[in-house]
Amino acid sequence: MKPLFVLLIVYVALLAFGGHTNFDKGNIFAGNIAMGVMLLFTAIGHFKFKTSMAAMIPLFIPKKVEIVIFTGVLEILFAIGLSIESFRYYTGIALIFFLIIILPANINAAKHQINYEDLFKPGPGIKYLWFRIPFQIFLIVWVWYFSIR
Repeated sequence: MKPLFVLLIVYVALLAFGGHTNFDKGNIFAGNIAMGVMLLFTAIGHFKFKTSMAAMIPLFIPKKVEIVIFTGVLEILFAIGLSIESFRYYTGIALIFFLIIILPANINAAKHQINYEDLFKPGPGIKYLWFRIPFQIFLIVWVWYFSIR
């Protein structure tokens, strides 16, 4: 839920205050910068909660902590790529594939009630998927709309 708030607050703030600054570049700019800020926000979690997030990855996959760190680095690179107009299209395509690829980890975390911030507390469980799956689709549509089309 926090990433959704970050995304929407940054987007609305850029649209609301962008016209009063020198950097106002419109809707597409605001959408990509907002997604970039959200990705930077979520990337922090990959480093701060790496052990708990590693538990989200299915058991049969090795090097879980390394994967969590790598995906955090990818999120930072996606944020940078979305902010550079000449890289935006290809970054958007890669980001959509990334969002599709990470969905099973979120489903696994919900299925096993994993709390990605604290392994010693139960996560929200299957009901979380009623938010997470539509949110993932929303993010994919957002990236397509602001970065690819």
